[in-house]
Amino acid sequence: MKLSVIGTGYLGAVHAVCMAHLGHEVVAYDTDAAKIAMLSAGSSPFYEPGFDELLGAVLATGRLRFTQSADEAVSGASVHFVCVGTPQLAGSDAADVRYVDSAFKAVVASADCDGLIVGKSTVPVGTAQRLAAELAEASSPHALEIAWNPEFLREGKAIEDTLRPDRLVFGVTSEHAEKTLRQVYGSLIDAGTPHLTSDLATSELVKVAANAFLATKISFINAMAEVCDVVDADVVLLSRALGYDDRIGSRFLNAGLGFGGGCLPKDIRAFSARAGELGASDALRFLHEVDKINVRQREKAVAAARSIVGGDFLGKSVAVLGAAFKPNSDDVRDSPALNVAAAMHLMGADVRVHDPKAIANARKRFPTLSYFDTAEDACRNADLTVLATEWDEYLSIEPASFRSVVRVPRLLDTRNVLDRQYWSDAGWQLFGLGRGGPTA
Repeated sequence: MKLSVIGTGYLGAVHAVCMAHLGHEVVAYDTDAAKIAMLSAGSSPFYEPGFDELLGAVLATGRLRFTQSADEAVSGASVHFVCVGTPQLAGSDAADVRYVDSAFKAVVASADCDGLIVGKSTVPVGTAQRLAAELAEASSPHALEIAWNPEFLREGKAIEDTLRPDRLVFGVTSEHAEKTLRQVYGSLIDAGTPHLTSDLATSELVKVAANAFLATKISFINAMAEVCDVVDADVVLLSRALGYDDRIGSRFLNAGLGFGGGCLPKDIRAFSARAGELGASDALRFLHEVDKINVRQREKAVAAARSIVGGDFLGKSVAVLGAAFKPNSDDVRDSPALNVAAAMHLMGADVRVHDPKAIANARKRFPTLSYFDTAEDACRNADLTVLATEWDEYLSIEPASFRSVVRVPRLLDTRNVLDRQYWSDAGWQLFGLGRGGPTA
């Protein structure tokens, strides 16, 4: 099938490449000339494991092109995927759907044949129905229809999540739309991917409900970490015990610095705001506390670091390992790691940051921090080392040899991922969140 993809950010670029890999003819459109030039040359504007290799492979087949022309992308395509961002509105918790609206209008204006406009962006419930109503009033000579097909990508595993998804959701209003989406994803369905068909509103709710649940689970265990600190208990052992209960499960039950990135924080805020607009604010009131707990973890990490170095950051050197909001990504949007680093800097610490992939993006956000090309350089003569993003590179550090790099062998493990005894045996004091006192 011939497909168009509107928007070549993280979601759109990955979707375009993966659809071409599945055998479709894909033309992806964006207004950003630099981004289009990079992708056309086989280079990614973001870091995602395996993406550059897959991009190069599908470009070589001739099934994928990138363009700044909406007409070129939309012309002749039977399915148009809208993959633009829905950031948080300035001064509000609500989602900004201007880019979705613009993408929708671009498809309608450029369409030269019948087709299906498929939203993949995370939007406030009711957006698809509104767009469908606007489409019904439009004067397009072609039969265009709205459907919604939410994405469930994890940064760092986006290709796997697109080519081997754990489920597909088709929000449609006709048998034709459902049949079309089944054709698009035919090879995945044949491979056994679970799929379900719903109304438009349900399909919009699936993504935000999933993110709200995951955020709640993370904040729950972090709330337990606060209790553990008070009673000198160990939240890691508590989490492990809870995870054995198959009604609860262990995934997303790791206490630490909390969640960040471009999805969970803004999505739970937008979900709560939309519930208020619909008169159901009480139903999602708990999400405000979920958000507060998450932000509080960052404050607790800063407070813990300040206490460890003697109650005052002035004159102290603090190495921060990690700037991205999660490993295997260069995304620093609402990054807990970078937020903690910036907060300590504002309190007077000499903050030295390393990250395997996110330094360039971090420097754009916080240019006043000091950045280093290696973890060893960042940690040189540090009074405290803070593990803020759990990259494999940091988990494989040999503590005995690394001890000679720092001034004082103290480490705050904000992700609770290091072997405490192993580091302690190597002469380090290891601190955690929700784990009582340090190892010594």
